[in-house]
Amino acid sequence: MLYHWYEFGRAAFRPARAAADSCRLFFNPLNPLSHTPVGRSAIAACEVFERATRRYAKPEFGVKHTKVGSSLVRVTEEVVWKSPFCRLLHFKRDMDSERAGQDPRLLLVAPMSGHFATLLRGTVETFLPHHEVYITDWVDAREVPLSEGSFDLDDYIDTMIQMFRFFGGDVHVFAVCQPSVPVLAATALMEADGEPGVPLTLTLAGGPIDTRINQTVVNTLAEKRGTDWFRRNVITNVPWPSRGHGRQVYPGFLQLSGFMTMNLDRHMQAHKDMFYHLVRGDGDSADKHREFYDEYLAVMDLTAEFYLQTVDTVFVQHLMPRGLMTHRGRRIDLGAIRRPALMTVEGEKDDITGTGQCRAALDLCVNIPSSNRQHFECPKVGHYGIFNGTRFRSQIAPRMAKFMRAHDPCAVGGLTIAELEHMATMPQRGSRAPVVESLAFTFAN
Repeated sequence: MLYHWYEFGRAAFRPARAAADSCRLFFNPLNPLSHTPVGRSAIAACEVFERATRRYAKPEFGVKHTKVGSSLVRVTEEVVWKSPFCRLLHFKRDMDSERAGQDPRLLLVAPMSGHFATLLRGTVETFLPHHEVYITDWVDAREVPLSEGSFDLDDYIDTMIQMFRFFGGDVHVFAVCQPSVPVLAATALMEADGEPGVPLTLTLAGGPIDTRINQTVVNTLAEKRGTDWFRRNVITNVPWPSRGHGRQVYPGFLQLSGFMTMNLDRHMQAHKDMFYHLVRGDGDSADKHREFYDEYLAVMDLTAEFYLQTVDTVFVQHLMPRGLMTHRGRRIDLGAIRRPALMTVEGEKDDITGTGQCRAALDLCVNIPSSNRQHFECPKVGHYGIFNGTRFRSQIAPRMAKFMRAHDPCAVGGLTIAELEHMATMPQRGSRAPVVESLAFTFAN
């Protein structure tokens, strides 16, 4: 009934939202009152209320162009592989295929943790000038009919294996946070079977590989509550008329509530500041607020079986670092991984994935030559800063690019100093860069 009460609450706000819209129409630019302090305050209050009670739709990537060398190149999105729960998007650059083939192919594995893959928009923009970029675009579980079956952690691992096979081994993988575990598991299974399609490199950023190390609030809460508590308290059914009605899910609005209550005072202050920006006519600051919350408040549901299996495997029982994780009854042996080079990235101020949790992958993958293992801890960076923002572009992305090209036999040459500097200063669409940096500051410090 939890989801039904949530929908009922949203419905109860509709008359108030209609009244707010009427008020905004009344205080239009042709109305002299709209230019008075009272009018500006009324307009600001109506907008803040409307945005606070809105259902935010999935944002668009909106990546239309990138700069390759000195040329502005058009970018189009194309779906190159799909399943009921995921689409593989390719950001195709409108350029000569031979020239494009000289750049490494990069698969960004977006986290399936409540937000859409568009949260990695800035990551895409950073790598596009020098890479063929693909991303996992996960589908909101509330929009997947029950007839499409279930989706758990084992299915996630199968999805990764199928994508790796699609690339035939000619791909570098960047797993952001949560996907680090299934990406490692998929690679280990393929290596154990001697499959040729394992990735050239794996880069894991802020991944919860061993959550026994430097535990955060997220880790201790999961251990304290246990999997059954989450099953009883946060799992609910998708209501009609959604396409996935009847499916058991961990709803995105609960995940969002958890994130926001961690820093509720800052969110309240942000909305208060938004009100004053609108009253004063500070359009730039108001636009930054809009862009940030348009992205942050857009959430997706996760299937209950995936959520619960992940909580139990990663956060409660710590099966991967203990060598006890299985996939459909088969034990996953990280010692089988030999061919891919492995890089781990952590943020000094990450309070979601504690420092050392991701680096543990280097010690678990014992048969990767030491020369092919690398770690970087970025100073003054929180969880979101390890895949977006100024320090990501200036300190992390150039290291990743150099690491990938060093282990790519098909890449032509390395990046020049000028190209590395270009990555560090790569502008992002609109005000997206400072927006994501504020996200990193607000939720990872």
